[in-house]
Amino acid sequence: MARLILNQLGKDFGTGRAAVSGFSLDVREGGFLALLGPSGCGKTTVLRMIAGFETPSDGSIHLGERLLADAAQSLPPEKRNMAMVFQSYALWPHMSVADNVGYPLKVRGISGDAYRAKVRDALGTVRLADYAERRPADLSGGQRQRVALARCLVTSPDVVLLDEPLANLDRHLKQEMEETFREFHQRSGATMIYVTHDQSEAMALATDVAVMSEGRLLQVAPPAEIYARPEGRIVGGLIGRGTIVTLPRAAGDSRAFDWQALEPMFAGAAVSTADGDRMDVLVRPEDAIVSCENIAAGAGIAATVESVLFEGERYALKLILADSQVLRAYSRFPVRTGDSLRLSVRAAWRL
Repeated sequence: MARLILNQLGKDFGTGRAAVSGFSLDVREGGFLALLGPSGCGKTTVLRMIAGFETPSDGSIHLGERLLADAAQSLPPEKRNMAMVFQSYALWPHMSVADNVGYPLKVRGISGDAYRAKVRDALGTVRLADYAERRPADLSGGQRQRVALARCLVTSPDVVLLDEPLANLDRHLKQEMEETFREFHQRSGATMIYVTHDQSEAMALATDVAVMSEGRLLQVAPPAEIYARPEGRIVGGLIGRGTIVTLPRAAGDSRAFDWQALEPMFAGAAVSTADGDRMDVLVRPEDAIVSCENIAAGAGIAATVESVLFEGERYALKLILADSQVLRAYSRFPVRTGDSLRLSVRAAWRL
């Protein structure tokens, strides 16, 4: 295996607007990278260029010391030692599970004992050894997805590419397959690149998350870091369920604030100031502490409940502050639309 390097990668389909522009990224060997972004941001185009299905208009792709593609040349997909899992599974309906998994080996001319051993090992890795003689039609959606994973593993690829593979599965099956993907990554040791618009998938699966918007890479970091310290409004809005509020600008370079620093900021938020004297601050709902007590005493931030969503273990609240800004919070006790309450914010991050 080797490190995958994308250097100033670009793709223009001649529409007057580049689908991907200036995309540079080093994918660490054996890592699990999630490409996250809204539909149309260019993440699938990046994946297709890595796979060899599209040729870059600019930049280059290297796997270790080997040049895979640039604007002048492109190694065909079958020469890259990569494997791809599609959203639709792409299984042959007339073939057994074992034949589907072994098909890449047949294309490479591998047969006999070596063929059977590789197929058996791949099916064992995804826990489908007992299903070798079944047809895809006899399997559940999750089992078909595991067949597609086994087919990837059978050729010992350097990189496994996954294009929104869980999009067709229900919530329960998604959770089961997320565990399968994590186990697959640990057991295979392959470098994996996973395209998704679902941030929960990206956060649950990846060792690193790369956020894209309008063809550009905005930030790449481990999930915990990108959740706690997003760069800019777009990343802050895409990751998690936080809200962005505008507050008076704080002195100094600090970007992390506690309640002691935040309380006077919220108190002064309604005061009209020049745009240059204000800043965007991200508040996560789990950091907004709601209280129905001491309303008359004036402690904390006054807010009105605009909507309530019961989520089983908690209530998700949409709150309107005194200056008409919106803040989202969680509550363990029931509240009603129109209720007045007060809250404190134990932590926030300047974008």
